[in-house]
Amino acid sequence: MTKSISCADAGKDCGWSETTQTEEQLMTKVTEHVKQDHKEIELTPENIASIKSPIKEI
Repeated sequence: MTKSISCADAGKDCGWSETTQTEEQLMTKVTEHVKQDHKEIELTPENIASIKSPIKEI
């Protein structure tokens, strides 16, 4: 199964989404996106856990 997430899933008004084979790959893409487009978000362990919660298996 693949893993998928979008900014909308996390409550953000942003059209970004990504689908990868593993959660590790997905979180790498999420981290890149946050650092580039959501600089106001600090990637603390708490925020990362919150970001992971809406990940979908498709």
